[in-house]
Amino acid sequence: MALRHFGAAAAFAVTVGMTASPALAVTEIQWWHAMTGANNDVIVKLANDFNASQSDFKVIPTYKGNYADTMNAGIAAFRAGNAPHIMQVFEVGTATMMAATGAVKPVYKLMADAGEKFDPKNYLSAITGYYSTSKGEMLSFPFNSSSTVMWVNLDELKKANVEIPKTWPETFEAAKKLHDNGHPTCGFSGSWITWVNLEQLSAWHNVPLASKANGLDGFDTVLEFNGPLQVKHLEKLVELQKDKTYDYAGRTNTGEGRFTSGECAIYLTSSAFFGNVKAQAKFAFNAVPMPYYPDVKGAPQNSIIGGASLWVMGGKSADEYKGVAKFLTFLSDTDRQVYIHKASGYLPITKAAYEKAKAEGFYKDQPYLETPLLELTNKEPTENSRGLRLGNMVQLRDVWSEEIEQALAGKKTAKQALDAAVERGNAMLRQFEKTAVK
Repeated sequence: MALRHFGAAAAFAVTVGMTASPALAVTEIQWWHAMTGANNDVIVKLANDFNASQSDFKVIPTYKGNYADTMNAGIAAFRAGNAPHIMQVFEVGTATMMAATGAVKPVYKLMADAGEKFDPKNYLSAITGYYSTSKGEMLSFPFNSSSTVMWVNLDELKKANVEIPKTWPETFEAAKKLHDNGHPTCGFSGSWITWVNLEQLSAWHNVPLASKANGLDGFDTVLEFNGPLQVKHLEKLVELQKDKTYDYAGRTNTGEGRFTSGECAIYLTSSAFFGNVKAQAKFAFNAVPMPYYPDVKGAPQNSIIGGASLWVMGGKSADEYKGVAKFLTFLSDTDRQVYIHKASGYLPITKAAYEKAKAEGFYKDQPYLETPLLELTNKEPTENSRGLRLGNMVQLRDVWSEEIEQALAGKKTAKQALDAAVERGNAMLRQFEKTAVK
């Protein structure tokens, strides 16, 4: 991809790298990220711990706004030639980053060049597959990974005499009971409307979102999410929206407070919502697997990841890359991975860290933190459930959301909305394909 296009099309973030302080001969490593609150505290601690562990390199983390803000802010820095060393990019920016030849240094090359021990097989394949080539070469370093779960308010379910639902029909019935028993504005809801109700829905039922393994096998992918399963699901949401048995809570995660406040007793969103739930919920809660349609053969399949990875930017010195490589080795340490998992609710990325957390009995008291891992590893991933890699994904999601909103508002049928989302999205993918390096 031309660098000009990388700056223009992106929806990804880059930032500024500085050189070492000559007086101390410490090489500074700039790390731009999008973490807030408790998760920002984790990032600061990781940088401080690394800096204290050696004296040659200093990692400097900088918060640059939410994922989209960080990506947009990075475009200017990239064009100016002052990108950071490490950049946190959310999973849907992966295709754009992959296509930016020269702008990034693949992690597998970085580690080999720096002489750091690095075996991709030590990492959980359900997570690393998203960020790897078809040959299994890791392009970026998985950092904060999550998946979709269904958060439930156990106190409110008990009051309404509702069992925790496992299937979508059971979820709709539970929502009706909750709606009629103290929750008139929200029987159930969720965040990330397209991630939950198109991307995860399709993977969880082993149905394609797009051709070419959802884009993992080529930029000439074509959207296919206007099939019977997705249409049936949206039709049901449209029907339940009329009396607020289901109530739309927005395109991103701005509606999550509706769960912690007690308004919505069933809420589908990221497993990374854990920190806020733990801090704010004044009720007993759990996070259980996403519902599935029992009439779909083989369901449930496996979920796909959300979250972000760390991309290493191109054009830095060998010494700077040595520091970045050492930092990624530091982050991969088993005890450190267990710490990140426990502190943030994000998933451990190594097999050893997952096994250690299990051996320590961590999930006995907090089973909800294992739920996304059980979903991701529920079955061996298929072409429909390995992940997705679509160019201009941020803009695609906006278009898909617009069309879903038209259906929920009664302005289009579910089929019309998804047909339009596919047609408009395919036009955007063809535009991306023209400018991306094959």
